[in-house]
This record gives sequence, C-alpha cells and structure tokens, in this order.
Amino acid sequence: MVRRVLTLTSGRIAVVILAAIALLAVFGPLLAPQNPLATSDNTLAAASGSHWLGTDYLGRDTFSRLLDGSRVSVLGSLEVALMALVVGAIPGILSVYLGRTFEWLTLRLADTLVALPFLLFAVAVIALLGNGITQAMLVTGALVSPLFYRVARAATLAVARSPYVEAALIAGASTGWIVRRHVWVKVLPPIAVALAQTIGVGFIIVSSLTFLGIGVQPPAPTWGGLLASDLGYLSYQPWAPLAPAVLIMITVWAGNLLADAIRDVSGEAGRAFVNTRKARANRLGKPDPVSTGGA
Repeated sequence: MVRRVLTLTSGRIAVVILAAIALLAVFGPLLAPQNPLATSDNTLAAASGSHWLGTDYLGRDTFSRLLDGSRVSVLGSLEVALMALVVGAIPGILSVYLGRTFEWLTLRLADTLVALPFLLFAVAVIALLGNGITQAMLVTGALVSPLFYRVARAATLAVARSPYVEAALIAGASTGWIVRRHVWVKVLPPIAVALAQTIGVGFIIVSSLTFLGIGVQPPAPTWGGLLASDLGYLSYQPWAPLAPAVLIMITVWAGNLLADAIRDVSGEAGRAFVNTRKARANRLGKPDPVSTGGA
C-alpha cells in the first residue's frame, strides 16, 4: 500500500510534509537557537538576525518556542490517533464474532462516547487526574474511537457475510485464524484512511486544548499556546500568529491528503484485484472465484 500511495502526487506531497513535521518534532527542540523558556527585556521585538520570528510579550524567542513546541503538538495528535485505533478498531472487529452481549455493549458504549462533548469531558478528567497532555489526549482519543469502531465493524460485517468466510467456519477454522487471514486484509485499508484523518483531527484537538491552556503546564510551549498568546498582542505584532497557524493548517491538510491518497489506491487495488481474478478465470475457462466467494 505504501508504494501505491507514493505513486500518487498527492500521496508523495502528504508523506513529505508529514515526514518533515515528524523530523521537526524529533529534532526541533535540539535545533532551537535559544532557550525557549528564557525571558528578557526585549519584549515584542520584530524579526531580526538574532530572533527570526521576533520575541513574545515576555521577551522569549518565538522561533525557539515554535521548534520546542512541535514535539508536544505532534505527540499529542499521535496519542489521539493510536488511542482511538486501539479502543475503536479492535472492539469493532470482535463485536462481529463475540456474541450478542458483547455486540450490544460495545454499540451502546460507542453511542455514549459519540454523545459526550469531548472538550467538557476532557476538562473534567484533567481536573481529576491533573493537567497533562497525555491525560487529555488519551481521553480525547477514547472519545474519537467510535469512528474506528464503526469503520472496522462495517468492514468486518461485509467480510463475515462472504461465502468463503462461511465456508471457513464450516470447515472448523477458528475466529482468530479468520480475522488474521480474511478480515484484517479487508479492514486495514479503511482503518488506514481513518487513521490518517484522525492524525489531522488530533492536531486540531491538541491545538484547541492547548489554545485554552488545557493539557499543558505553562510556560511549556505548544503551537496552540503560541497562537493564543500571540492573539493578545496583534496591535504590536500582527504577523505573529501566522507561523503556528500555518504549521497547524499544513499538517491537518497533509493528513487529509494522505487519507484521500490511501482511499484512492485502496479502491484501485480492489478493482485491479477483481479484474485480475476475472481475467485469469476467463483464460482458464473457469467460473470467477471472486464473484463465487472464493478466497
């Protein structure tokens, strides 16, 4: 799938941007030219050779804070996506095979999570567990998990009702073998699309929470926190919010672009697979194994 994504221009652009953001998260704090927490008397300074993006209201170097805050922003979005994947996709697959009780419980839990306002719930949990980005992102990931649950369940139901899976069940195949052999291959593409989209959603959520000062302890820098502090001094530095806002928008756009590329290649791969099987069957003068439910 990765190779097919890279054959698309949109896929290559998305991968390059996300790779650059990932490198920024890993090496950004090390590349910061100055201490991002060090204050000075040179407040609200314009961009210069010593301060590439100027300084904030406490005299801290904005460029250094932008680089240092990239790690928290990126890790927070990944925590949201991975938490949603684990909490949503696995129960979504198992709900098809573990009986009516498990299915009913997981469906009701998914409906409940959808109904909860994630911001208020995250604030409540942080009030109980303490203000930290990990707590906030894990809670938010759980609230986003119904997306993965529904995607995984829908894909699993489509496979579970196929003739070749029913034949495997009759032959005595275990549920674990069926999931590994048949279900996971079909479920992986839509889950990959949902994961790429959730990375973008995670960036928006992280930025929104840190914009409000939730999930991070001041004076630790984040992209959302920089955006919030810069908005208070627009009359002095009207350009200041541009850098964090552009980084957030580009990252979210790249995540959505990657999701579109994965969706495109998944559809192309499925059509190519079906056409190949049909062509082979026609050459051999046999019935089409795909349409008849063959594995």
